[in-house]
Amino acid sequence: MSAKVIVHTDGGSRGNPGPAAAGFVLDDPDGRRLAARAFFLGEATNNVAEYTALARALEAAAKLGARQVTVFSDSELLVRQIEGRYKVKSDLIRPFFDEVRTLMDRFEACDVRHVRREKNQDADRLVNLALDAEQDVDEMPAGRKMPDPEAKPLRLGFLISGGGRTMTNILDEIRQGRLHAEISVVISSRSTVAGIARARDAGLPVEIVRKKDYPDIDSFSHRIEEVLAAAEVDLVVQGGWLCLWKIPRRYEGRVLNIHPALLPSFGGQGMWGHHVHEAVLAAGCKVSGCTVHFCTNEYDSGPIVVQRTCPVEDDDTPETLAERVFEQECVAYPQAIALFAEGRLQIEGHRVRVRA
Repeated sequence: MSAKVIVHTDGGSRGNPGPAAAGFVLDDPDGRRLAARAFFLGEATNNVAEYTALARALEAAAKLGARQVTVFSDSELLVRQIEGRYKVKSDLIRPFFDEVRTLMDRFEACDVRHVRREKNQDADRLVNLALDAEQDVDEMPAGRKMPDPEAKPLRLGFLISGGGRTMTNILDEIRQGRLHAEISVVISSRSTVAGIARARDAGLPVEIVRKKDYPDIDSFSHRIEEVLAAAEVDLVVQGGWLCLWKIPRRYEGRVLNIHPALLPSFGGQGMWGHHVHEAVLAAGCKVSGCTVHFCTNEYDSGPIVVQRTCPVEDDDTPETLAERVFEQECVAYPQAIALFAEGRLQIEGHRVRVRA
């Protein structure tokens, strides 16, 4: 465990007072994620939520054995009160202030700094996840192992057909040290999509394999297999991939896909992107979400690994719902890949069991 911990905290209330949540992320100095949690508080004020986030973060850092802590909060009021530049006049806030000061004394050094909101996005996102779900959120749940830096990284082959946002999210997880993997090759089924530029800008090798360039699905699938095998891929990750291909025997049980709905509903040929969200809204669903599953040679079929949910709001459009679902995708896909890397996924018929 690193003696130094970098903390980002945030708290928010929808109504002030109203439904509130507090969240924090802990990283080591190299950017490796140590903890990421948010707590649904029920009805509270913004200030209570901000102080609760800071207190829970300091408790978590102490449990990890940290001796030096640097905290970043986008609440200027909280930071100035901790610095002593502003007085704590509220009888409601005084107990929280006293608790935080006591917790800060546990460390050899504890520095609390103000940061602009755009530099505090991870903690802010966690708070909104907890508010939307009206429950606590833990992005590193008990039982999830921290990556072993001595182990060989899992080699990923990424299949894309569009903008590559899912690929970018996974790449960020890798670079932040939260996922012990590497993207060995990116295969695009289209030659002009934004995902190709994103992959090349990230220094990733890209191969374009278009279905229309091959006489049949067998030759198309064989070319995909050739590229994956040449890159020595351990796990194939489909992110916005729109083409059905025949999964060869060597990759059975080694191809993952993410779908922007809760399968088996709203799946099948033609159900991708905005088509899915339009169908969810048309059906009057109260919840939606995402599904990570192993692929078979049928659209959106195969054993389910991870599902996460989010609410559907009365005023949602396909675009607003898509963004809320994508927030869950950014959690679910790295979790599924990590479980595969740890050897904890066992396929039993049409079910996936997660081994301890």
